[in-house]
Amino acid sequence: MEAQGVRTDQLRIGDHIEAWHRGRLFHRGRVTGVVPALELFWILDARTGTRKLLDPEALEIRHVEEPVEQPARPAKLEPA
Repeated sequence: MEAQGVRTDQLRIGDHIEAWHRGRLFHRGRVTGVVPALELFWILDARTGTRKLLDPEALEIRHVEEPVEQPARPAKLEPA
């Protein structure tokens, strides 16, 4: 299978990526490590908070904008 999208040698620590397979989003997160010689890289998964080892040969990797943190909403106080 030929890799599509971003190649491992195009990734840098701190990049934000999405990993797609057959039109479905599988992972989204920040790159934490890259091993170009092995065509592998790690991300900190935004959904689970865990580190994931990804293989770009099996996934379509896309650069995405850094997510903007949403400010926490203050709790709505109910009258007593």
